[in-house]
Amino acid sequence: MQAFQDDFVRFAELNAQVLGVSSDSLETHREFAVKLGLNFPLVADDGTIRKMYGGGRMTYLIDQTGIIRYVHKGMPDNTRLIKEIDNLQSH
Repeated sequence: MQAFQDDFVRFAELNAQVLGVSSDSLETHREFAVKLGLNFPLVADDGTIRKMYGGGRMTYLIDQTGIIRYVHKGMPDNTRLIKEIDNLQSH
């Protein structure tokens, strides 16, 4: 999550919405967001999102119509993600 926070401004400049998703409770999310100073929402998943998208450390770029345009497994590579967002927006 800290990686996304570090580049939050770059994502915002591209009009990209960053969301964090995990099965942790809302209270845990609140504490985590305060501790790391996160500027983006954290979603408490009851298992529904995990069933739709899979578990583990994954990053998805989803367009405004809900279509997954890019998937990254593992730790996020923000430079790559920003390049992919820029490519999607130019098409």
